[in-house]
Amino acid sequence: MKNSYSNILTFNKKNLKKSINNLKKNELVGLPTETVYGLGGNAYSKKSIKKIFKLKNRPASNPLIIHYYDLKNALNDVITNEYFVKLYKKFCPGPLTFILKKKKHSKIHPLATAHLRTVAIRFPKHKTIRSILKKINFPLAMPSANKSSNVSPVNAKDVFDEFQKKIKLIIDGKKCKIGIESTVVDLTDKPKILRPGIIDKKTLEKILGKKIYNNNNKKIISPGMMKKHYSPGIPVVLNQKKHDGKSAFIYLGQKYKKKREFFSLSKNFDLNEAASNLYEIFRIIKKKGFKKIQIVKIPNLGSGIAINDRLKRASKN
Repeated sequence: MKNSYSNILTFNKKNLKKSINNLKKNELVGLPTETVYGLGGNAYSKKSIKKIFKLKNRPASNPLIIHYYDLKNALNDVITNEYFVKLYKKFCPGPLTFILKKKKHSKIHPLATAHLRTVAIRFPKHKTIRSILKKINFPLAMPSANKSSNVSPVNAKDVFDEFQKKIKLIIDGKKCKIGIESTVVDLTDKPKILRPGIIDKKTLEKILGKKIYNNNNKKIISPGMMKKHYSPGIPVVLNQKKHDGKSAFIYLGQKYKKKREFFSLSKNFDLNEAASNLYEIFRIIKKKGFKKIQIVKIPNLGSGIAINDRLKRASKN
Protein backbone atom coordinates (compact mmCIF):
# COMPACT_ATOMS: atom_id res chain seq x y z
CA MET A 1 0.00 0.00 0.00
CA LYS A 2 1.36 3.41 -0.96
CA ASN A 3 2.20 5.70 1.96
CA SER A 4 -0.50 8.39 2.09
CA TYR A 5 1.96 10.73 3.80
CA SER A 6 4.61 10.39 1.08
CA ASN A 7 4.98 14.18 0.73
CA ILE A 8 6.02 14.47 4.42
CA LEU A 9 9.80 14.29 4.62
CA THR A 10 12.21 14.32 7.55
CA PHE A 11 14.68 17.19 7.68
CA ASN A 12 18.16 16.32 6.40
CA LYS A 13 20.65 17.70 3.86
CA LYS A 14 18.93 16.00 0.93
CA ASN A 15 15.49 17.34 1.85
CA LEU A 16 16.91 20.77 2.71
CA LYS A 17 18.13 20.95 -0.88
CA LYS A 18 14.79 19.68 -2.16
CA SER A 19 12.93 22.36 -0.16
CA ILE A 20 15.15 25.12 -1.49
CA ASN A 21 14.76 23.92 -5.08
CA ASN A 22 10.99 23.88 -4.72
CA LEU A 23 10.94 27.39 -3.27
CA LYS A 24 13.18 28.69 -6.07
CA LYS A 25 10.68 27.25 -8.58
CA ASN A 26 7.88 29.24 -6.90
CA GLU A 27 6.38 26.13 -5.35
CA LEU A 28 4.98 26.12 -1.81
CA VAL A 29 6.50 24.10 1.04
CA GLY A 30 4.99 23.21 4.42
CA LEU A 31 7.58 24.20 7.02
CA PRO A 32 7.87 24.02 10.81
CA THR A 33 8.47 27.03 13.03
CA GLU A 34 8.56 27.31 16.81
CA THR A 35 5.00 28.73 16.77
CA VAL A 36 2.95 26.80 14.16
CA TYR A 37 3.64 25.20 10.77
CA GLY A 38 3.76 27.63 7.87
CA LEU A 39 2.99 27.53 4.16
CA GLY A 40 6.17 29.01 2.72
CA GLY A 41 6.66 30.71 -0.63
CA ASN A 42 8.96 33.30 -2.23
CA ALA A 43 7.85 36.71 -0.92
CA TYR A 44 9.24 38.42 -4.02
CA SER A 45 7.29 36.22 -6.44
CA LYS A 46 3.79 37.10 -7.61
CA LYS A 47 3.31 33.47 -8.66
CA SER A 48 4.15 32.14 -5.18
CA ILE A 49 1.99 34.70 -3.38
CA LYS A 50 -1.01 33.99 -5.59
CA LYS A 51 -0.61 30.27 -4.88
CA ILE A 52 -0.64 30.91 -1.12
CA PHE A 53 -3.85 32.94 -1.24
CA LYS A 54 -5.56 30.48 -3.57
CA LEU A 55 -4.60 27.34 -1.64
CA LYS A 56 -5.64 28.81 1.71
CA ASN A 57 -8.73 30.50 0.25
CA ARG A 58 -7.45 33.54 2.10
CA PRO A 59 -9.03 36.99 1.68
CA ALA A 60 -6.79 39.28 -0.36
CA SER A 61 -7.20 41.95 2.34
CA ASN A 62 -5.39 39.78 4.91
CA PRO A 63 -1.62 40.40 4.59
CA LEU A 64 1.09 37.78 5.08
CA ILE A 65 4.03 37.68 7.49
CA ILE A 66 7.40 37.84 5.73
CA HIS A 67 10.11 35.69 7.31
CA TYR A 68 13.83 36.54 7.30
CA TYR A 69 17.01 34.91 8.54
CA ASP A 70 18.33 38.10 10.14
CA LEU A 71 18.14 41.89 10.15
CA LYS A 72 20.69 42.30 7.36
CA ASN A 73 18.29 40.63 4.92
CA ALA A 74 15.27 42.56 6.14
CA LEU A 75 16.87 45.99 5.71
CA ASN A 76 16.30 45.72 1.95
CA ASP A 77 12.55 45.88 2.53
CA VAL A 78 11.68 47.73 5.75
CA ILE A 79 12.35 50.96 7.62
CA THR A 80 13.37 50.25 11.21
CA ASN A 81 13.23 52.48 14.31
CA GLU A 82 14.47 52.53 17.91
CA TYR A 83 11.53 50.47 19.19
CA PHE A 84 12.27 47.76 16.67
CA VAL A 85 15.99 47.67 17.49
CA LYS A 86 15.32 47.17 21.22
CA LEU A 87 12.83 44.37 20.67
CA TYR A 88 14.86 42.70 17.93
CA LYS A 89 17.94 42.52 20.17
CA LYS A 90 15.94 40.96 23.01
CA PHE A 91 13.57 38.54 21.27
CA CYS A 92 14.92 37.64 17.83
CA PRO A 93 15.03 35.10 16.48
CA GLY A 94 11.75 34.22 18.15
CA PRO A 95 7.94 34.41 18.23
CA LEU A 96 7.55 38.15 17.68
CA THR A 97 6.21 39.80 14.50
CA PHE A 98 6.79 43.47 13.76
CA ILE A 99 4.64 45.79 11.65
CA LEU A 100 7.01 48.28 10.00
CA LYS A 101 6.89 50.74 7.12
CA LYS A 102 7.84 49.18 3.81
CA LYS A 103 10.60 50.74 1.73
CA LYS A 104 9.54 52.22 -1.61
CA HIS A 105 11.82 49.95 -3.58
CA SER A 106 11.11 46.78 -1.61
CA LYS A 107 10.87 43.63 -3.74
CA ILE A 108 8.09 42.18 -1.57
CA HIS A 109 5.17 41.63 -3.91
CA PRO A 110 2.25 44.00 -3.12
CA LEU A 111 -0.17 41.06 -2.94
CA ALA A 112 1.73 39.80 0.13
CA THR A 113 1.10 43.07 1.99
CA ALA A 114 -2.49 43.51 0.75
CA HIS A 115 -1.17 46.59 -1.10
CA LEU A 116 -0.46 48.34 2.22
CA ARG A 117 2.53 50.60 2.86
CA THR A 118 3.38 48.51 5.89
CA VAL A 119 4.70 44.96 6.17
CA ALA A 120 4.67 42.28 8.88
CA ILE A 121 8.07 40.66 9.40
CA ARG A 122 9.43 37.93 11.66
CA PHE A 123 12.71 36.15 12.36
CA PRO A 124 11.76 32.55 13.26
CA LYS A 125 13.82 30.52 15.71
CA HIS A 126 13.17 26.92 14.59
CA LYS A 127 16.40 25.41 13.24
CA THR A 128 14.73 23.92 10.13
CA ILE A 129 13.29 27.15 8.79
CA ARG A 130 16.47 29.03 9.72
CA SER A 131 18.57 26.54 7.74
CA ILE A 132 16.43 27.25 4.68
CA LEU A 133 16.32 31.03 5.10
CA LYS A 134 20.11 31.13 5.45
CA LYS A 135 20.60 29.49 2.05
CA ILE A 136 18.12 31.42 -0.12
CA ASN A 137 18.35 34.98 -1.43
CA PHE A 138 14.72 35.91 -0.80
CA PRO A 139 12.47 36.03 2.30
CA LEU A 140 9.53 33.69 2.73
CA ALA A 141 5.92 34.76 2.88
CA MET A 142 4.58 32.18 5.28
CA PRO A 143 1.11 32.16 6.83
CA SER A 144 -0.03 29.22 8.90
CA ALA A 145 -0.37 26.07 6.76
CA ASN A 146 -4.14 25.68 6.98
CA LYS A 147 -7.23 26.77 5.10
CA SER A 148 -8.32 30.27 6.02
CA SER A 149 -10.13 30.54 9.42
CA ASN A 150 -9.18 26.95 10.40
CA VAL A 151 -7.05 25.86 13.34
CA SER A 152 -3.32 26.33 12.77
CA PRO A 153 -1.26 23.13 12.37
CA VAL A 154 1.27 22.15 15.04
CA ASN A 155 2.73 19.06 13.34
CA ALA A 156 3.38 17.84 9.79
CA LYS A 157 0.34 15.55 9.66
CA ASP A 158 -1.92 18.51 10.48
CA VAL A 159 -0.59 20.22 7.35
CA PHE A 160 -1.31 17.08 5.32
CA ASP A 161 -4.84 16.95 6.75
CA GLU A 162 -5.41 20.48 5.48
CA PHE A 163 -3.97 20.17 1.98
CA GLN A 164 -3.22 16.47 1.33
CA LYS A 165 -0.95 16.46 -1.74
CA LYS A 166 -1.85 19.89 -3.06
CA ILE A 167 1.61 20.86 -1.87
CA LYS A 168 4.50 18.70 -3.01
CA LEU A 169 6.56 18.90 0.13
CA ILE A 170 6.01 19.10 3.88
CA ILE A 171 9.07 19.07 6.13
CA ASP A 172 8.54 17.28 9.42
CA GLY A 173 10.05 19.28 12.27
CA LYS A 174 8.04 17.47 14.97
CA LYS A 175 5.47 19.22 17.16
CA CYS A 176 5.84 23.00 17.40
CA LYS A 177 7.20 23.93 20.80
CA ILE A 178 5.07 27.05 21.35
CA GLY A 179 2.00 25.88 19.44
CA ILE A 180 0.34 29.28 19.10
CA GLU A 181 1.00 32.11 16.65
CA SER A 182 3.50 34.90 17.26
CA THR A 183 2.79 38.13 19.08
CA VAL A 184 2.25 40.96 16.57
CA VAL A 185 3.33 44.48 17.53
CA ASP A 186 2.73 47.54 15.36
CA LEU A 187 5.75 49.87 15.51
CA THR A 188 4.74 52.32 12.77
CA ASP A 189 3.59 54.89 15.34
CA LYS A 190 2.91 54.44 19.05
CA PRO A 191 3.58 50.75 19.79
CA LYS A 192 0.38 48.67 19.70
CA ILE A 193 -0.40 44.98 20.18
CA LEU A 194 -2.33 43.66 17.18
CA ARG A 195 -2.24 40.00 18.18
CA PRO A 196 -1.26 38.68 21.61
CA GLY A 197 1.14 35.76 21.82
CA ILE A 198 3.53 33.98 24.16
CA ILE A 199 5.51 37.25 24.55
CA ASP A 200 2.96 39.36 26.39
CA LYS A 201 2.40 43.11 26.53
CA LYS A 202 3.95 43.57 29.98
CA THR A 203 7.17 41.90 28.84
CA LEU A 204 7.37 44.15 25.77
CA GLU A 205 6.66 47.26 27.86
CA LYS A 206 9.49 46.35 30.21
CA ILE A 207 11.99 46.23 27.32
CA LEU A 208 10.75 49.42 25.65
CA GLY A 209 10.32 51.30 28.92
CA LYS A 210 7.00 52.69 27.76
CA LYS A 211 3.31 51.86 27.49
CA ILE A 212 2.13 49.64 24.65
CA TYR A 213 -1.45 50.21 23.55
CA ASN A 214 -4.12 47.70 22.60
CA ASN A 215 -5.34 48.02 19.04
CA ASN A 216 -8.70 49.74 18.53
CA ASN A 217 -8.39 50.06 14.77
CA LYS A 218 -10.66 47.68 12.86
CA LYS A 219 -8.59 47.97 9.69
CA ILE A 220 -6.72 44.73 8.97
CA ILE A 221 -3.00 45.47 8.73
CA SER A 222 -1.78 42.18 10.14
CA PRO A 223 -2.60 38.48 10.27
CA GLY A 224 -4.71 37.42 13.25
CA MET A 225 -7.15 40.34 13.07
CA MET A 226 -10.04 38.56 11.35
CA LYS A 227 -13.11 38.26 13.62
CA LYS A 228 -13.60 34.55 12.90
CA HIS A 229 -10.37 32.61 13.04
CA TYR A 230 -8.69 29.52 14.56
CA SER A 231 -11.93 27.55 14.22
CA PRO A 232 -12.04 23.76 14.80
CA GLY A 233 -15.11 23.57 12.57
CA ILE A 234 -17.60 22.94 15.40
CA PRO A 235 -19.16 25.38 17.90
CA VAL A 236 -16.92 26.55 20.75
CA VAL A 237 -18.66 27.76 23.93
CA LEU A 238 -16.56 29.75 26.41
CA ASN A 239 -16.43 30.20 30.20
CA GLN A 240 -18.23 26.96 31.04
CA LYS A 241 -18.60 25.73 34.63
CA LYS A 242 -20.52 22.51 34.06
CA HIS A 243 -20.33 19.75 31.43
CA ASP A 244 -23.52 19.30 29.40
CA GLY A 245 -23.05 15.51 29.29
CA LYS A 246 -22.27 15.13 25.59
CA SER A 247 -19.86 17.83 24.35
CA ALA A 248 -16.08 17.80 24.54
CA PHE A 249 -15.02 19.67 27.68
CA ILE A 250 -11.65 21.46 27.82
CA TYR A 251 -10.27 22.40 31.23
CA LEU A 252 -7.11 23.01 33.27
CA GLY A 253 -5.86 20.51 35.86
CA GLN A 254 -6.52 16.78 36.45
CA LYS A 255 -10.10 16.71 37.76
CA TYR A 256 -11.63 14.64 34.93
CA LYS A 257 -8.60 12.68 33.73
CA LYS A 258 -10.33 9.30 33.11
CA LYS A 259 -13.38 10.42 31.14
CA ARG A 260 -13.56 10.36 27.32
CA GLU A 261 -15.25 13.75 26.95
CA PHE A 262 -12.69 15.66 29.01
CA PHE A 263 -9.43 17.18 27.72
CA SER A 264 -6.89 18.97 29.92
CA LEU A 265 -4.83 21.77 28.37
CA SER A 266 -2.36 21.46 31.24
CA LYS A 267 -2.43 19.16 34.25
CA ASN A 268 -0.26 21.66 36.15
CA PHE A 269 -2.25 24.81 35.26
CA ASP A 270 0.73 25.98 33.16
CA LEU A 271 -0.61 28.55 30.67
CA ASN A 272 2.38 28.21 28.32
CA GLU A 273 1.73 24.46 28.17
CA ALA A 274 -1.99 25.15 27.71
CA ALA A 275 -1.23 27.40 24.72
CA SER A 276 0.99 24.74 23.15
CA ASN A 277 -1.74 22.09 23.49
CA LEU A 278 -4.80 24.11 22.44
CA TYR A 279 -4.80 23.51 18.67
CA GLU A 280 -3.74 19.88 19.00
CA ILE A 281 -6.67 19.23 21.34
CA PHE A 282 -9.06 21.07 18.99
CA ARG A 283 -8.05 18.71 16.16
CA ILE A 284 -8.30 15.59 18.34
CA ILE A 285 -11.80 16.57 19.44
CA LYS A 286 -12.95 17.16 15.86
CA LYS A 287 -11.55 13.78 14.73
CA LYS A 288 -13.33 12.01 17.58
CA GLY A 289 -16.64 13.23 16.20
CA PHE A 290 -17.78 15.63 18.92
CA LYS A 291 -20.35 18.20 17.77
CA LYS A 292 -19.49 20.97 20.23
CA ILE A 293 -16.67 22.14 22.50
CA GLN A 294 -17.17 23.57 25.97
CA ILE A 295 -14.20 25.26 27.61
CA VAL A 296 -13.69 26.58 31.13
CA LYS A 297 -12.75 30.18 31.85
CA ILE A 298 -9.03 30.65 31.16
CA PRO A 299 -7.12 33.13 33.40
CA ASN A 300 -6.56 36.31 31.38
CA LEU A 301 -2.89 36.81 32.20
CA GLY A 302 0.43 35.90 30.56
CA SER A 303 -0.15 33.32 27.81
CA GLY A 304 -3.79 33.15 28.91
CA ILE A 305 -4.36 36.47 27.10
CA ALA A 306 -3.27 34.86 23.82
CA ILE A 307 -5.36 31.74 24.50
CA ASN A 308 -8.45 33.86 25.17
CA ASP A 309 -7.89 35.85 21.99
CA ARG A 310 -7.85 32.61 19.95
CA LEU A 311 -10.86 31.19 21.79
CA LYS A 312 -12.89 34.36 21.28
CA ARG A 313 -12.26 34.24 17.52
CA ALA A 314 -12.82 30.47 17.35
CA SER A 315 -16.23 30.90 19.02
CA LYS A 316 -17.55 33.31 16.39
CA ASN A 317 -20.29 31.88 14.17
